[in-house]
Amino acid sequence: MEIANINKHLGYCGINCGKCFAYFEGPIKENSRKLKDSLGNFTVYAERFSELLNEPVFKKYREFKEMLDYFDSMHCRGCRLDGCMIFKNCNVRACAIEKEVDYCFQCNDFPCQNSGFDEHLKQRWITINSEMKNVGIEAYYERIKDKPRY
Repeated sequence: MEIANINKHLGYCGINCGKCFAYFEGPIKENSRKLKDSLGNFTVYAERFSELLNEPVFKKYREFKEMLDYFDSMHCRGCRLDGCMIFKNCNVRACAIEKEVDYCFQCNDFPCQNSGFDEHLKQRWITINSEMKNVGIEAYYERIKDKPRY
């Protein structure tokens, strides 16, 4: 896959926006919609199954459906187009645009203290960018493109 297409999926930080639960064309949104469609009006049946089968798990169906509805409602187009909807403190997009780089590892200041990420995400960001620098963007994307983000 060429870099322009890869950039549609990877944020400036290197995280795979295409696999995020908020991504408008992502598999989480698509599968949530499909599951909602398959379940139809299951709410009525969940209540009945809770009693008929004596399975308390069906009492949690409303919360489960609420989660599916939430995933299906997301519409982020990725940080390169919209900015990140998830990490509100992210400074990476603005910095990368200012420094005219596609990924943080291409900046002479990487790794810096400007990401805005918490410690967990910061470590992940460093690991991702270090790997992209070592193996190349295409090889990195090929390795992760079919894996879950989380």
